Amino acid sequence: MVVSLELLVFLALLSLAASFVNGGMGYGYSSVSVPLAILVIANKIINPVYVLVEACMNTVMLGFAGKANIKATFRRVIPIILPIVPGVIVGSYLLSLVAPLWVKLVVYAALLPLILLQATGFRKPIKKESAAGVPLGMGIGLLYSITTISGPPIALFWNNQGMAKNEFKAAVAQVRIAESYLTCISYAILGLFTATTFQLFTVTALPVLLGIPLGMIIIAKVAAETFRRSTMAFNAAVVGFGLAQVFIMLLKMPMAFAYSFWGVILAIDAFLLYRYFNHRSKVSEQPAKVEIPISREK
Repeated sequence: MVVSLELLVFLALLSLAASFVNGGMGYGYSSVSVPLAILVIANKIINPVYVLVEACMNTVMLGFAGKANIKATFRRVIPIILPIVPGVIVGSYLLSLVAPLWVKLVVYAALLPLILLQATGFRKPIKKESAAGVPLGMGIGLLYSITTISGPPIALFWNNQGMAKNEFKAAVAQVRIAESYLTCISYAILGLFTATTFQLFTVTALPVLLGIPLGMIIIAKVAAETFRRSTMAFNAAVVGFGLAQVFIMLLKMPMAFAYSFWGVILAIDAFLLYRYFNHRSKVSEQPAKVEIPISREK
């Protein structure tokens, strides 16, 4: 495959933006890059590239997570990591047989209402977390190996469990490093890596070295609840855009209708964030109550 200079520049800039988001939120590289990349290049070509990039990037993110956070979350992520193996095997095989757009349609349509509900601040922690992790892990492995996108369901699950920001990043990094490494092995066995893969990998990997630290610096002082709301708002925007693309490419809907749908999602997103920050500012502006001791002199 002959790769044009314009495509290389586009992928490099896209990788920089996606790694910036990943550095801040702990995930999001594929969620940002894949929906835009597949507009100009096929899934079967770009998927192996992003899997290699994310294998390296998730290793770095796991290192930044810190031993204490990894230790605190390790037992909680194991029930998700183990079932990823069969999911990746099946998904890698299906990549050559099933159109990934059908997978995205089903997954995105199911996720969007749940993400918007989380964006309102609603959370109902799952009591049997380990049991829920098994089907989640299999689904994540399947989804990631076909589309290289798995951040939204992982973030939705841990956000719902009310995990602290640093532990959230550590848990996400552990799950994502498992899925990316396993998918790399599976792709290699199936012969999906080509000369083009490594050519595009070089272009997309270098911007990550700048994007990740920038994202981590920006997000470092964000409050935990603001982090959660921003994460869910970002997910809703990405999933909405992904659905708009599926409507156009799979269901052949007019672009005006598809992107109007995305516009509605963005408007809901903006309203929820405005309501949250407006409430937050009102609470911070309220003067602290000072109790004046009552004199008991006789």
